[in-house]
Amino acid sequence: MDSNIVFSPSSIYVVLSLIAAGSNGPTLDQMLSFLRSKGNGQLNSFASEIIILVLTDGSQSGGPRLCFVNGVWVDKSFPLKPSFKQIVDNVYKAESMEVDFETKADEVNSWAEKETNGLIKEVLPPGSVEWLTRLIFANALYFKGTWNEKFDSWKTTNYSFYLLDGSSVPALFMTSEKKQYVEAYDGFKVLRLPYNKGEDNRCFSMYLFLPNTKDGLPALVEKVGSELGFLDRYLPSEAVQVGVFRIPRFEISFEFESSKVLKYLGLVLPFLSGGFTKMVDSPRASELSVSKNIPEVLY
Repeated sequence: MDSNIVFSPSSIYVVLSLIAAGSNGPTLDQMLSFLRSKGNGQLNSFASEIIILVLTDGSQSGGPRLCFVNGVWVDKSFPLKPSFKQIVDNVYKAESMEVDFETKADEVNSWAEKETNGLIKEVLPPGSVEWLTRLIFANALYFKGTWNEKFDSWKTTNYSFYLLDGSSVPALFMTSEKKQYVEAYDGFKVLRLPYNKGEDNRCFSMYLFLPNTKDGLPALVEKVGSELGFLDRYLPSEAVQVGVFRIPRFEISFEFESSKVLKYLGLVLPFLSGGFTKMVDSPRASELSVSKNIPEVLY
């Protein structure tokens, strides 16, 4: 592991569910198996619940500002089928637009920048829209919350932040003397930082996992990724008094090609031609395939 990693499982799940809604045959069967679902009805229902119950903006009721937006851009030569467009509009609350990719590819990035208050300026890097591109699925997630217990800005100061290679760099750290939701486990500690709740009473928190040793991060990441239910088992629920308490201020920008990961995990048929005839109204629908997906997430 030679870089930071940030991604949104909910975003990836919703996009894959939407693609599955327009799939058929062996491609659909493989996607349902991959997403552990019995059918499109179950997928659509669960994705709709995530969008409505979890990813709905709470700023008007005093909670976090949360914006989760979906978009489907289709070339004018491949119009969406009415049945699929209805699912796009009503179930996934996604915008669907017919465009000329040769002249309007930058609309996707403009849309992401507008819908995320300027935080995400580019979801499609240069060169990602090719002359063969006929359909783009994109989503963007914007979250801004206020801590239940704010950190005093005047207490923020420089300390050493240790890197994976053993060296250290100066970094700004926030600190507090108040009780914290923190618990120590075998080899690591977990901190929970709750956000203010709104009138809808939804609870959002940030969890920080810290290995006890300076070189313990790779082993901890391996545990998180290999032990089923690991994250759910190690969540502190009680605020306790702490001694020296510091958290670095940080910002993460991360880009990856998710198609490589999905293929490695066994989802290969969507990346081959065919399987999307339920999606577009064109005699060339059988030529469609997923080429790649390169989401960028800023935190």
